Amino acid sequence: MAETGKGVTAGKLAINVQKRLTRAQEKVLQKLGKADETRDAAFEEMVANFNKQMNEGTKLHKDLKAYLTAVKTMHDASRRLQDCLADMYEPEWFGKEEMDALAEEMIEKEMDNNLEDTDTLWMDYHQNMMDKPLSTMDAYLTQFPDIRARIAKRDRKMVDFDSARHHFASLQKGKKKDEAKIAKPAALLEMAAPSWAQGLISAHQVAQTNLSYNQAEEDLGRAQKIYEELNVELQDELPALWDNRVGVYVNTFQSLAGHQEKFHREMSKLSQNLNDIMTKLEEQRELNDEVNHSESAGSPPKAAATSGSEGDVPPGFLYKVKAVHDYAATDSDELELKTGDMVLALAFDTPDEQDDGWLLGVKESHWLQNKDISAKGVFPENFTQKV
Repeated sequence: MAETGKGVTAGKLAINVQKRLTRAQEKVLQKLGKADETRDAAFEEMVANFNKQMNEGTKLHKDLKAYLTAVKTMHDASRRLQDCLADMYEPEWFGKEEMDALAEEMIEKEMDNNLEDTDTLWMDYHQNMMDKPLSTMDAYLTQFPDIRARIAKRDRKMVDFDSARHHFASLQKGKKKDEAKIAKPAALLEMAAPSWAQGLISAHQVAQTNLSYNQAEEDLGRAQKIYEELNVELQDELPALWDNRVGVYVNTFQSLAGHQEKFHREMSKLSQNLNDIMTKLEEQRELNDEVNHSESAGSPPKAAATSGSEGDVPPGFLYKVKAVHDYAATDSDELELKTGDMVLALAFDTPDEQDDGWLLGVKESHWLQNKDISAKGVFPENFTQKV
């Protein structure tokens, strides 16, 4: 047999063409109302649900991928904003060290996270979304192409079944008519033939009719079996797949919500750290504006005026500072500070006693009330701002 292509013979091609022509003819007859069509309203509803489910799943998968692209874009934009802030932060501004620490991924102990954690949070969030919600949808959608192909095959086999059924019914009617004709000679050949030959002719006609009838009956049985096997399989699978969508959607959005909640909770801590630095920078600006205004007016700053007349300061007074961080004393010679406390810095009795980065002082409120420096203590200089 001649080959028309890789693995396809001319005979096979002819059979396929004949099948398509037969199906097309059957569909035309059904549409014109000249042939009845096998209908299953329950199955048609299953197919409608399948198509709806496939379209919704495809849309959700597409939107999840778009969301992940947006996460990546936001990560890049967030990193550029952090870099921009670190570059523009001027040396004399409050929190310069903290900002440098953020940029250098070296945050002080009181901060929960650092810049490396920011990048890690974004990358973990993106990866977790890839591993859980998106992979769930990937696996979910792999079922649909095969089932859709089998639904289409079932529809074709249903048309084949209808065609075989109609052909067999047509032969049944023809067989009855032929059997009636065989009882009396109807053709000139039969009338001219001897009586002994007429029996042979009749037997031949019966055999030919029976052969076509038997072949059509076999074709009908085979077409019905193929159709019903596909139909039964899909009637089991389609409802199960339809019910499965609830669990898939629950798992997808629970995972999405859980990763979002964790990501935003951790990011809010970092945002609060940055917000605190900005708040204290604004406080520094206001203090500087107040000092500059007082100096330009030729009068002492308001904070200094509360200390009384000139010479009403403790011995060894150097200058006044304001606490910009809380400081919990860890030793008896240290001074406990709360943000906003005004402190009078004092000279050490012996310069060698002073450690780098530490000052000696007494709270202004204690001095004004008691006029003694018995409550003096040391405190970290970088927790205060000179006023």
